[in-house]
Amino acid sequence: MGNGVQAYISYKVTTKTNFPEYDGPEKIVIRRYSDFVWLRDRLFEKYKGVFIPPLPEKNTVEKFRFGAEFIEMRRQALDVFVNRIALHQELQQSEDLRTFLQADEQLLVYSKFESAEKEYFTVLDRTEITHQLELFMTLCCDRFSRILLLDLQTMERARSQETGIFLKKPADLMQIFKGVQSKVSDVVLGKEKPAEESDPEYEKLKNYIFQLEDHLVEAQKHAHRLVKRHRELGQSLLDFGKAVKLLGNCEESPLGNAFSELGTKSEILSTKLQREAHHLLMNFEEPLKDYIRAVQSVKATIAERTNAFRQNCELAEAIKFKEIDMNKLRITRSEKLGEAQHEYEEVVTLKADGAEATRRFEKIVKLMNEEIIRFQEQKTLDMGLAFHEFAKGQADLANGIAGAWRSLLPKLEACSS
Repeated sequence: MGNGVQAYISYKVTTKTNFPEYDGPEKIVIRRYSDFVWLRDRLFEKYKGVFIPPLPEKNTVEKFRFGAEFIEMRRQALDVFVNRIALHQELQQSEDLRTFLQADEQLLVYSKFESAEKEYFTVLDRTEITHQLELFMTLCCDRFSRILLLDLQTMERARSQETGIFLKKPADLMQIFKGVQSKVSDVVLGKEKPAEESDPEYEKLKNYIFQLEDHLVEAQKHAHRLVKRHRELGQSLLDFGKAVKLLGNCEESPLGNAFSELGTKSEILSTKLQREAHHLLMNFEEPLKDYIRAVQSVKATIAERTNAFRQNCELAEAIKFKEIDMNKLRITRSEKLGEAQHEYEEVVTLKADGAEATRRFEKIVKLMNEEIIRFQEQKTLDMGLAFHEFAKGQADLANGIAGAWRSLLPKLEACSS
């Protein structure tokens, strides 16, 4: 629809369901590619730890050509995308999926605007949080510098405490604060290496995913070459068939008839090769590309898990620094008690945030463990089907080519004897 840069492709999405949450047993809506992107983005934002099915790439150059093959590949990939979501135990319950599948165009536009508005304010909140964290780390550096100026008498009073780090000598305590100051400075300046999980099984999983992506990319590259070779051979046979038929028209003898039949067989085989090239593209190369995108979705979830783990560690570090600062205020002058109370309230807030971060991380880990099992099972089925289609197509093509040439042998032998 549309012209030039305003052109786009619309897709008819038909939903048949017996779920009571839906308006009826069947619904037909019209959707654009951007609507599918909205759905995937919403699911990725809400379902952390779940491998969200991938979308086909947005190829602007191919879109403007509006080739039938491109449209069919895009349609097939989008169909797989929606059905994977609908069959997923968690994702099928999404309110955004229901909106996508049954809302009219106006309601969908409103839903997209509303979610974009919420995302805008979420980004603002994240920016503010980042700013506050940076400010907090800077203050930590400053406060731990100032603590070194505490006089020895104050430090000796601290030693009278029966428990805690203040049993140490003033010089030892000052060394501790120097070390903490250096650590905070490294975090603020980005010198310290980010925290990483040390789970051997998780490391094994990450290595497998990265290797799988490399092998799939290599296999897809060669599958593309096979498709290209079939098409080139088909075009060569077509050109050869036309040339041989013209040659046969120049001959009135049985040789001319044999040449004409050879040309006809070449044209028939050319059609077979072109059909097999299309079959190979849709049922072998495209599934490989789809699983490359699926692995990239897995990697995106791995990145979310890494972020959740680091956030959990950063909050734990922030709590530790705040508690040290709070204890320092408690052993100094009495006028600092109000500030110590404020530090205590911040520690309580940070601990609540830390507990929530821990729950979030543990949920991501649990979901990922379930998802990787489902991913492996589905990959086995899909890849098995793709390679079966490849082998069957190649066998049928080889038999067809052999049969076509074999049928010509008697006539050609007669001409040569």
